[in-house]
Amino acid sequence: MKFAIIAAGEGSRLANEGVKQPKPLVEIAGESLIDRLLRIFADHHATEIVVICNEYSQEVIDHLRNIQNEGFNGRNIPLRLVIRTTPSSMHSFYEISRYLSDDIFCLTTVDTIFKESEFGNYLEALHRFTSSENFDGVMGVTDFIDDEKPLYISTDDNDIITGFFDRQNSCHLISGGIYGLSPKVLPILQHCIDTQVTRMRNFQRALVDEGCRLKAYSFSKILDIDHAGDIDKASTFLKEHDPLS
Repeated sequence: MKFAIIAAGEGSRLANEGVKQPKPLVEIAGESLIDRLLRIFADHHATEIVVICNEYSQEVIDHLRNIQNEGFNGRNIPLRLVIRTTPSSMHSFYEISRYLSDDIFCLTTVDTIFKESEFGNYLEALHRFTSSENFDGVMGVTDFIDDEKPLYISTDDNDIITGFFDRQNSCHLISGGIYGLSPKVLPILQHCIDTQVTRMRNFQRALVDEGCRLKAYSFSKILDIDHAGDIDKASTFLKEHDPLS
């Protein structure tokens, strides 16, 4: 199975709040965001991990190239590095999509924080629903809302996603930034690019509009790192609730 990480943002909000490291190298519970994801994905038998970062993040580029050449804590990481500055996470996804066209894949942003134990169960569900139940994707969702601009999700009684909304509209789940998808969705991504659609949330809306079958898989909590205060919050969450971290 392939994995992908979007690490192409500038992290300007963190920098403005005094965080010196680029976001991928920010440490949470003693481990950088990018290293944590690489380790977790490798632990789950990744055949390839595609990472995109922007061309101005030389410290991140050097870190990832070192992992490519020297390995990570004594183990080889099947890392493919793409260096490209993009206007949005959806465009970053598009830039690496050519490497994701031959297998189901799990895509996250670099600052996605979740319990490792729950993630393993999620991957099992992703395999099951995409291989034997004809789903096009399994999206990580949560009812824990601690995001400035959450993307709300509506589902039917079978946890099939029926819509994505900027406003709550009686929805109690939000997107967690964990996207498990079949390559069958990539033509929809291409169409979004061709028609100048922007933002990942609009791509997700396009999936529903095109009739894709998407399953919602609930995590107890999914956090992201937008502000300096989120760093301690995420570290506390992992130390208290995730014994694997």
